[in-house]
Amino acid sequence: MASMFGVTDSNGRTVLSADLTVGILVLPLIIINAQEAIKAVPDSLRQAAYGVGATRWQTIWHHILPNALPGILTGSILAISRALGETAPLIVVGASTFISIDPDGPFSKFTALPIQIYQWTTRAQSEFHAIAASAIIMLLVLLLTLNASAIMLRNRYQRKY
Repeated sequence: MASMFGVTDSNGRTVLSADLTVGILVLPLIIINAQEAIKAVPDSLRQAAYGVGATRWQTIWHHILPNALPGILTGSILAISRALGETAPLIVVGASTFISIDPDGPFSKFTALPIQIYQWTTRAQSEFHAIAASAIIMLLVLLLTLNASAIMLRNRYQRKY
């Protein structure tokens, strides 16, 4: 497929293949979280909507989904947090161990930040160790921020029944 777009040297190891791999990896998490959030909506809310004459789709769109949305968003944010730290599946689809240029499109070569951090720590120069420490701190801050935002989102929009 990449050869259709003029890219022949990537051997299938592209940003697009990494995106699809990580997407498939987190999809079950998002689906299960969405199912659990929808199941958590009380049945009495559904029955009340049906009792006043709402159709099934009206009940879903106006009562079930708005009440399940905080749980769905929280699960999605946590799945994204997990995807940020995943390295093993990206190694399988061909993440480069070291690249010196930024990816400029979906068919560019890529690497994952944990792989890049490992490469920087194995180098002898102390500058690479400082860069690796900075990358570790940034990855940690990003993960903590995503997890904290998921918790705040859940607490802010969660309704008690």
